[in-house]
Amino acid sequence: MTTRITVAHETDIPSLLSLNNRYAGSGLTLARTPDFAANHLGDYRVLRDANGGILGCVALDEYSPSVAELISLAVAAEAHGLGHGRALIEAAVALAARRGYATLFAVSYSDDLFLHCGFDRVPLSTYPEKIARYQQVDRTEIEVGEKHCFARPLVP
Repeated sequence: MTTRITVAHETDIPSLLSLNNRYAGSGLTLARTPDFAANHLGDYRVLRDANGGILGCVALDEYSPSVAELISLAVAAEAHGLGHGRALIEAAVALAARRGYATLFAVSYSDDLFLHCGFDRVPLSTYPEKIARYQQVDRTEIEVGEKHCFARPLVP
């Protein structure tokens, strides 16, 4: 299967939301709205199949000029196990490095995936601003238990 990672476009928003929100009910991703996606469109990267359809997505969310979070990582079920998650993470890392962030962090159940992509496990308390956002958006996100925080320093 031929795939490529590209910048997301406005016409991709319904597909992005469908893919991302498919995993929100199980707590794997936070539900995203059309407004969120539209306001962060330049922060998204999408994995496209040979026909241009979206098989996966990832985005960045800035916390400060030096720190961003990797968010909305999702790969369609039929494309699991093919290395697409790693490719999307690397696309997000490259984007974060180009933008000059010193650190990229993520909160996920996918320990092995993030560890294999050069992230280290760190306490969530390292990012108090993340905890504050969780409390505003969805308190259950910090109460789910097994999600872990990962960080990767970026070389300018």
